[in-house]
Amino acid sequence: MPPTAGELADRVRAALESGDLTAIADLLDPDVRWGAPDDPAPSCQNRGPVLAWYQRGRAAGVQTRVTDVTVPGAKLLIGRKVVGGPPVERHGGDVDRWQVVTVAGGRVVDVRAFDDRRDAAASAATAD
Repeated sequence: MPPTAGELADRVRAALESGDLTAIADLLDPDVRWGAPDDPAPSCQNRGPVLAWYQRGRAAGVQTRVTDVTVPGAKLLIGRKVVGGPPVERHGGDVDRWQVVTVAGGRVVDVRAFDDRRDAAASAATAD
């Protein structure tokens, strides 16, 4: 039986906090999509590009701390404090970022990235 959204939220938090790419990969559907909120053809179309994105960030010195994981229905809303790396440093050294994660069959199938919590929460509250 697939994990509940709450159980998956705990696993997502642990994987993101550890930065363990194997743990992150285990959560992702092979055909996971990741991109901007309204992008019908996001740049990440499967697990490989998503993991490569995490790996590039780590190599650039980017670190994140999970600040919030909530389950407002069928999706997860994840808040992160991002530090390090040139783009973040241009914004004062740290930035808050939000992700809306859609889950199906116990795996992450879609991730949408937001700069604003309010926009992310509104998206997370909508049903697909």
